[in-house]
Amino acid sequence: VDDKGKTTTLTKEQVVRGKRLFIASCASCHVGGGTRTNQNVGLAIEELSGATPNRATIEGLVDYLNNPTTYDGLKDISEVHPSIKGGDIWPKMRTMKQQDADSDALRVAGRVKP
Repeated sequence: VDDKGKTTTLTKEQVVRGKRLFIASCASCHVGGGTRTNQNVGLAIEELSGATPNRATIEGLVDYLNNPTTYDGLKDISEVHPSIKGGDIWPKMRTMKQQDADSDALRVAGRVKP
């Protein structure tokens, strides 16, 4: 679901590619829908929707992969969370393209527990 409430149906290829990207780039810190950087915040829809800005949409997740911030949105955390912005710190993010971030976010959205 996007920020306007529109539902998107993923192709099998999008899911497969996103799954591979998630496993390669995110799974080591997001085991079982949790987060290593903040144990009080997981990947459940209700938790992501409480973030500022809202992270419970594909657009919100893509924005986070580009510009990660604290849950309240007040502090940049690109030095402690892999992001495209922090590619100089996070080697695995150096070659990630915007299309990859979009696919990864789609896969994260698929892994979020309702």
